Amino acid sequence: MRRIGVTGHRDIPGELHAHVRAALRTALHAAARGHEGGLEALSSLAAGADQLFADIALACGAELTAVIPSGEYEDDFDDPEELARYLWLRKRATREVRMDYPRSTDEAYYAAGTYIADHCDRLLAVWDGRPARGPGGTGDIVRYARGLGKPVTVIWRAGVERS
Repeated sequence: MRRIGVTGHRDIPGELHAHVRAALRTALHAAARGHEGGLEALSSLAAGADQLFADIALACGAELTAVIPSGEYEDDFDDPEELARYLWLRKRATREVRMDYPRSTDEAYYAAGTYIADHCDRLLAVWDGRPARGPGGTGDIVRYARGLGKPVTVIWRAGVERS
């Protein structure tokens, strides 16, 4: 089975949504094409890039593995729609891996991100190329995956700034 993981920003500028969706769809279709063993998509199901990726992966017929950073992860969702989306996606996951942290901390997020990098064949990064804003952010996970020698596909458009 081919395994594709995701890391990415929670806040994606509106002008970039169509580009990110198209690039994720293209990457997932390419990963699935010609691979008879199926496709597994690894995501923490956070708002933003993780949820977009999970939606598209399911639509492409991938098996979804939810990598949950902590026992109280649901408390991190301030927006009721984002929480509802997380719960919906989590129910559709074939597998769930929960990190051994009671609360969501930077350490828990980093552990989930490195788990995804450790267990994927390719990492898709919805990333503006800038350093992480906090430990365990997208930039940290990209650096970690590259350090492992994992192929990383960066999805972003030059000139677009994240708020």
